[in-house]
Amino acid sequence: MNASSPNNAETPSLRSRLFDRPIHVSISIGRSPEQVWDYVQDISSHVDWMHDAAAITFVSDQTQGVGTSFDCLTKIGPIRLMDRMTITEWQPNASMGVRHEGLVTGEGVFTLDGVGPDRTVFSWRENLNYPWFFGGPVGAVFARPLLTAIWKRNLAHLRSRVEERE
Repeated sequence: MNASSPNNAETPSLRSRLFDRPIHVSISIGRSPEQVWDYVQDISSHVDWMHDAAAITFVSDQTQGVGTSFDCLTKIGPIRLMDRMTITEWQPNASMGVRHEGLVTGEGVFTLDGVGPDRTVFSWRENLNYPWFFGGPVGAVFARPLLTAIWKRNLAHLRSRVEERE
């Protein structure tokens, strides 16, 4: 089979399978997408359910919608990073996208999918790029299971927060 074969284009390379995989976690929440959105649209509340988000400081005049920018102090164990984020997608009751512009760069999105009158699947997907001193693409391979575990815990906390609201 030569390099221009269509089958070659369909098969991801080993590099792609190891290094270019997004982190994806999701959870079912016993509330409608509107009720979940009502909570998560308040970006400042993310520190209440994200264990790795220590503080959020808005750097734009707006605090919601596309173009909102904020600094997020992220702490994972002894590592502390200030991450500048900008909201790139804002579809009420459906999705919120973000671009990371700090030492770790990339893009992420929360999606809310209604699966019945009072149930939402909340998904969190991130494609992150690490600087050379965090191991670059190799560091991503090792960070993926750690971040997956942290974000699953975050989503469990989000579910508790949303479901205990009236």
